[in-house]
Amino acid sequence: MGKIAIEGMQFYAYHGYYKEERHLGGGYMVDVVIESDQIDLAAKDDSLEETINYEAIYKIVKDQMASRSKLIEHVAKLILDDLGLHFKNVKHLKIRVTKNNPPMQGNVEKVYVELEKSF
Repeated sequence: MGKIAIEGMQFYAYHGYYKEERHLGGGYMVDVVIESDQIDLAAKDDSLEETINYEAIYKIVKDQMASRSKLIEHVAKLILDDLGLHFKNVKHLKIRVTKNNPPMQGNVEKVYVELEKSF
């Protein structure tokens, strides 16, 4: 079994509980870790067709980040579900959605939600 991780995908999106957040938007970062036996095949055969394509992962995340949600928990679940449907040989997925500079009554750099699922 192997892992593919894409860390630090950055997006400007319009997620948020408050109306202002959904109107003004803000900075987000998404990290994805995928565990799969398929990665071992790609390492052996040196074939893109045998691995989990990074570009396909990015496109799925980008599409879900473009869809507005109130909670980053919901965004993380949408990404998790979509990746699970798209890649059939996944054994485990971990998604982290980070919201930069959340609107709180204090100086907070970021908050994040992390979801995991085994198949």
